[in-house]
Amino acid sequence: MSVFTKVSHAELREFLKRYPLDELLGFQGIGEGVENTNYFVDTADGRWVLTLFERLNYADLPFFLGLMEHLARRGIACPMPLRTRAGESLTTLNGKPAALVNRLVGQSVLFPALPHAAAVGRLLGEMHLAGLSYPGTCANSRGREWRRAAAETLLPVVDRDTAALIRDELSAQSGLDPAALPQGVIHADLFKDNVLFVDERLSGVIDFYYACNDALLYDLAVTLNDWCFDAHGEFNHARAQGLLAAYMARRELTDAERAAWPLTVRAAAFRFFLSRLYDWHFPREGDVVHVKDPAEYRRILMHHREHARALSP
Repeated sequence: MSVFTKVSHAELREFLKRYPLDELLGFQGIGEGVENTNYFVDTADGRWVLTLFERLNYADLPFFLGLMEHLARRGIACPMPLRTRAGESLTTLNGKPAALVNRLVGQSVLFPALPHAAAVGRLLGEMHLAGLSYPGTCANSRGREWRRAAAETLLPVVDRDTAALIRDELSAQSGLDPAALPQGVIHADLFKDNVLFVDERLSGVIDFYYACNDALLYDLAVTLNDWCFDAHGEFNHARAQGLLAAYMARRELTDAERAAWPLTVRAAAFRFFLSRLYDWHFPREGDVVHVKDPAEYRRILMHHREHARALSP
C-alpha cells in the first residue's frame, strides 16, 4: 500500500456520497507497500480502507473484489467490499478505479512466533479450499512469463554476479511446470504485513490485489518465505514446520507437489527478488512510495538454492 494519487477532503466527501455512509470524520494515507494508493477512512458509522488502483488491469478488478466477497461469505476473515447505492463494488475517484472495503481489527506481526505461523498455515489451507468454488479466473501477473521478461529487462543494468545468478535461476526454473500441479485461487502475497492479529488470534487477511489462479503450492511457498525467514536471511525451522503442518491439516499435499517443492520455493523467492530489484532500478514517482530492498530475497533465494531439499514437507 502507498500513496501515488492525492485525494482532498472535499473530493473524498463527494466520493462517499455514492455509498450508504454517514458523515466523513477523517482520513489518512497509508505509506506501506508499492502498488496502489490507499487511505484509511473514518465515517460516523464505520472504518474503511479506500484503494485507488494505479497499475492493475481494470478488467481484473471485479475478480479481486468478487473473491473477497466469496471468501468473506465462507468464513474467511477478509475485507468485504462495500457496494455503492447503485450496487457497485468498483467505481472511480480522481480518474482511477476505486473500491471501499471494511477495515479489519488487529495489527500485523513483524516478529512472528510459532503460533502466528501455524495460524497463517491454517488460514492458507482454508482459503485454498474455499477458493475452489470461486468461478472467477485471473492469470498470475507475476508468473513465469513475467519473471522471464523482468529478468531480460534487468540483465543489462545489474552487476555481473547478479546477472549470473539470474541466468542460472532462469535455467533451473525451466525444470518446473507449475501448470502440472494442483491449481486454484491463490493470494500470492500473504506476507506478514497482509495478516492481522489480536494477540495470537488471527483476525484478518488483507490485500488480495495479487490474487490469481495458479499452483496452490506456489502460494504456500510465497507464504513460507516471508514468515519463516528473518531480515538477515536466517531460516526458522520450527516456524516452517509449524506452518506446513497446519496447512496440511487442512489440505494434504500430493506426491507431485512434494517432488516440486524445492524448485517451487526457489521460484517464489526468485519472483520477489526480481520485483524488488526491478523497483530498485526503475523506481516509480509518488507522494509516498516504499521501495523494498532486494537483498532480503536474494538471501532467501540463495538459502533455497543450497538447502531447499532439506525443507521438503
